[in-house]
Amino acid sequence: MLSVTSLGVLLTGVNTSSLDVALPSVARHFDASPTAASWTLLSYMLVMTILILAFGRLADMVGRRRLYLLGLGVLTLASLGCALSPTVGWLIGFRALQAVGAAAIITNTTAQLTDAFPARLLTTGLSLNVAIAAAAQVVGPVVGGITAGAWGWRWVFAINVPIGLAGLAWASVTLRRTAAPPRTERFDLGGALLSFVVLGGITVALSFGGAHGWTDPRVLTAAAASLVSLPLFLLLQRRRRDPLVDLALFADRERAAAYLSTFLLAIARFAVVLLAALFLQAVQGLDPAGAGVRVLPVAAGLSIASPVAGRLAARFPARTVSSAGMLITAAGLAALAVLVSPHVGYPALAVALLAVGVGSGIFMTPNTASIMRSVRPDQRGVANGVRSMLQNTGYAVSTALSLALVTRPLSPDQQRAAYAGTLARLPGGDLAAFIGGYRVAFIVLLSLCLVGAVASLARGSSPPLSHPERAADLG
Repeated sequence: MLSVTSLGVLLTGVNTSSLDVALPSVARHFDASPTAASWTLLSYMLVMTILILAFGRLADMVGRRRLYLLGLGVLTLASLGCALSPTVGWLIGFRALQAVGAAAIITNTTAQLTDAFPARLLTTGLSLNVAIAAAAQVVGPVVGGITAGAWGWRWVFAINVPIGLAGLAWASVTLRRTAAPPRTERFDLGGALLSFVVLGGITVALSFGGAHGWTDPRVLTAAAASLVSLPLFLLLQRRRRDPLVDLALFADRERAAAYLSTFLLAIARFAVVLLAALFLQAVQGLDPAGAGVRVLPVAAGLSIASPVAGRLAARFPARTVSSAGMLITAAGLAALAVLVSPHVGYPALAVALLAVGVGSGIFMTPNTASIMRSVRPDQRGVANGVRSMLQNTGYAVSTALSLALVTRPLSPDQQRAAYAGTLARLPGGDLAAFIGGYRVAFIVLLSLCLVGAVASLARGSSPPLSHPERAADLG
């Protein structure tokens, strides 16, 4: 099971992180507007976030093997479509289709590992899964940068195809055929549509707000639609017999705090790789390959810290380990806010990026394990779906918010130059405004990370995940 899910997370991880470095190459090729350039990233995140909720429920209803295979097939086919896209509009559309497949993979991965691993080995299995996902993020920026620089951005997507085909073949012969449990549940279509409006409205408002101003009619309309739809969504979930999101999952204090801290850390740390890669190309004039290598410390820190976190979670409460991870991430973000400047030396930048990665890796394994082991086996799909939805909502918000903050002080032409990685050629005053936007972005991300650390500390003082009584309770 670990070998199958490893190929899946490798594919989704490479697909996500490689474009962070290759984005300027795509923007230059299509002469894309700032909004179009940002939506090559946001379309993937938005669709995946929305569908994670729906697929979490569907996985429990129709069977995880079937949905996992379908997700791998769709993601592989859509990657080929991205590589052949004739316009930026087609690319955005195929990125959204990629997200459909990625959502099916991500929703099923943690639930399948939880089903397969015994209680005493669960943290080990989950930490290895996080380490492999982090390794994909290590490979992604390097592969994306080198590939875009040597053969062009289209090969950034084409390289996913052989990985996807290998994963599909291996999963089809390895995953056990199990009958879906008998259920009389109905899929919550109304909840799925409202969740689309809530999450889509937030993302559109942040994206267009940075490019066109916060009083733009599109921004106000999207924000209003999201604010109106959120209470309607919560009311519908409370009244549904088979809701898309079981609000009872948030009734447990420890689980609710784990969910909240997951969301806040996702916002705080996800855009760091994107911001660093854009900074290195737009401000310091590096090529995609050079930028890809230099953002490695974030993913390397995740890879190093994740297995260590699994061991720590067996000895100390999840609250202690996860909160320590968030504080380490906050230290890295604080350093970035202080250090960012046109002439910052790479060693100092690398240490700050490494701290962000190490802290995130220490946080994720015990936090995820505490969520998954606190619910019944038949709830794992939807419980992980909620966790993944909150995490990926954080990713989308992190990307949209960070890009809005760093480009807001720039004129439309300067924004276009920033996304194309050519801002260093403009006058010094334009560069100073861009750096100021970076500093504001890192301070905002730092603030959210500190709030997340408080939320993590506020959870109950549960025993370590290997505690005998805890293991017995979880069966």
